[in-house]
Amino acid sequence: MIRAAHLGKRRTYQKGESLYHQGEIDSRFYFILKGRVQISAFRQDGSEFVLEVMGQWAICGEGAAFDGRPRFSSAVALEDTEVIAFDANGMAEIFRGFPEFAVALLRITSMKQRVLGIRAQYLASPKPENRIAELLTRFAELYGVSENGVTVIGISLTHEQIAAMTGASRVTVTRTLKRLRGEGVIEVKGKQLRIIDPARLML
Repeated sequence: MIRAAHLGKRRTYQKGESLYHQGEIDSRFYFILKGRVQISAFRQDGSEFVLEVMGQWAICGEGAAFDGRPRFSSAVALEDTEVIAFDANGMAEIFRGFPEFAVALLRITSMKQRVLGIRAQYLASPKPENRIAELLTRFAELYGVSENGVTVIGISLTHEQIAAMTGASRVTVTRTLKRLRGEGVIEVKGKQLRIIDPARLML
C-alpha cells in the first residue's frame, strides 16, 4: 500500500479530529501512515461502542467508500495522525494500471474480515476475561514488536478503551490486567503493554 501513496492524498489530523462520521456518505477511505485512529459506532441512545483502535499500516472506511451507503461507524484520531486518503470512485482506473494495489487492498480487507470473525466468536463468550485476553492477543499479533523475547504492543490502550471494545466493565479490565501482571503473563511500562508469556494469555 505504501508504494501506492502517490495515488492518494496525504492528510494530517490532530488529536480529537474526525476522519469521518457515522451516517455520512463519502467515497474516501484511509491508509494510516502514523498515529492511532479509533473506530466507533453510536447507538440510538447516543452511547458509543468502540469497534477497533487502528495503528500504522491499517485501512479504515473502505466498506462504505465502495458500497456508496451511509457509513456505519465514525473514525477519530487518538493522537496526531497522518494518512493517505484514497477515493473509491477512481479505483477502477487505478486497479487497471496498478493491479498490485488491488491485491494489497484485498489482502488487508481479508485480514480485517478474519479479525472480525475471531472477535465475534470471543465477544459471544460469557467470560469478560476471555474477551480481554483475545483483544490483547489480537493487538499483539497486529501491532506487536518483539524485544528480547517480549512482545511490545505498539498501541497504547486505556482501560476505558479495552472495556469499550470487549463489553467488560472498567473494573473488570483493571482486575484482569492486575491478575495477568501478578501471574507474570504481561507487564506495563509507562503506556506500553508488554506480553511476556503469550501461551498463558488465553488460558
